Amino acid sequence: MKAKITYIAGFAIFIFLLTSSTVFAQLNTPRGSQKATVSQTVGISTIEVTYSRPKVREREIWGKLVPYGMNNLGFGTAKESPWRAGADENTTITLSHDAKIGGKPIKAGTYGLHMIIKENDKATIIISSNSNSWGSYFYKPSEDVLRVDVLTTKIPHEELLTFDFIQVNPNSATLALQWGTKEIPFNISFDVTNIVLADIRKKMQDQPGFSRQTWEQAAAFSLNNGGDLNEALTWINNAISGQFYSKQTFNNTQIKAAILMKQGKKAEALSAMDEVLPIATALEIHGYGRQLIAQGMKDKAMEIFEYNAKKHKGTWPVHYGMARGYSAKGDFKKAIKHLEKALKNAPNARSKANVQANLDKLKKGEDIN
Repeated sequence: MKAKITYIAGFAIFIFLLTSSTVFAQLNTPRGSQKATVSQTVGISTIEVTYSRPKVREREIWGKLVPYGMNNLGFGTAKESPWRAGADENTTITLSHDAKIGGKPIKAGTYGLHMIIKENDKATIIISSNSNSWGSYFYKPSEDVLRVDVLTTKIPHEELLTFDFIQVNPNSATLALQWGTKEIPFNISFDVTNIVLADIRKKMQDQPGFSRQTWEQAAAFSLNNGGDLNEALTWINNAISGQFYSKQTFNNTQIKAAILMKQGKKAEALSAMDEVLPIATALEIHGYGRQLIAQGMKDKAMEIFEYNAKKHKGTWPVHYGMARGYSAKGDFKKAIKHLEKALKNAPNARSKANVQANLDKLKKGEDIN
């Protein structure tokens, strides 16, 4: 009797486990609309879209499979729903930093992405704070973070629904949904300079802050991207002196001089560069001379080229520099003389070709700068 009860109890447990696994199991089988993720970096920020990709399969998409306007989908809690911009789960968009979508500000985070498709090549992008609901069946207008009206464009047939970054610029990217013969683009932008500077300030408080190169890179970025010049000057001064890892180099002094020049402190900038000429290589001095020509300081450039010629007599590229200096001042005869010398001590075929090309220009009466 005891054995019979044990058998019955065991069988009951087996049936329970069998039915439980049938009810709760989530088998990993292929989906009808495959899931995809696409991402793009803008500056140091990232945009990531996760969505499912249905096929057209010879169906009429726009206005039929995807109805125009808001619609009652016959399921869920929403009385009127937009399109879920894909299939299956909610399409989501993740922004690593605060951004603007269609010029409207939005905080960093993950959001639900919906669309209202309209006739006459128009659409509305909806960014929702709810990124976890299934599709648009539980859509609530009160959860809208922003809406952006956009124009759609006609494209060659795209069988699989696709999100693509069709244009990427230093501060923004254009994200587009493409399906059938319709493309729905919208712009996402970041305040790249301030995002990078905020990241720099944070990292300077940690291990990267104990490196001279970190301060140099930070100052150079701020200088070249519209940052606070006083802050940039503090950073480069920190790289040059005052800390145990600091060291003055020709490169970091050039950064300092450029900051000073941008601040309108020309005399201080030139004085800073004069200070490091003794530790500069012939190529570094040559490059500095060319920068001075580009800035319209021809006499100072000539002075630098002459200094280089005396300090590194007969070496490459001192005669090339002298030729550029004389050419900038309009003395082509002396420039030709020095280019002929430069042609003889050019270190490789490419350098010789460049010198020869400039020699030909001078002989035609053309400035080589």
